[in-house]
Amino acid sequence: MSQAWSPIGGITFYPGRGGDRRSTLTDPVLGAIGQAHDKSPAQVMLRWHLQQGRSAIPKSVTPARIVANLDVFDFALTDAELAAIDALDTGVRGRPDPETVTLAG
Repeated sequence: MSQAWSPIGGITFYPGRGGDRRSTLTDPVLGAIGQAHDKSPAQVMLRWHLQQGRSAIPKSVTPARIVANLDVFDFALTDAELAAIDALDTGVRGRPDPETVTLAG
């Protein structure tokens, strides 16, 4: 099983095409999918990871967010929604790709 690093977007910003910085929590695609399921963009991201077979363990110290992060088992994303989220990947990484990290540094 793969593990998701920063499954809700790390510090919530990811590089977009052209170098702009976008927040996963305000992304219109995730927002629209969330509205369709009465879920937050963060919950949509967590559900996406789960349906892709990834282990996703989000970090939070806020009790309400911890509860919300666990409330992702009562809905399923459609194939079209999964594809729409997949299409958000620009291929640009803000940190080293886990597959290229070595002990040699």
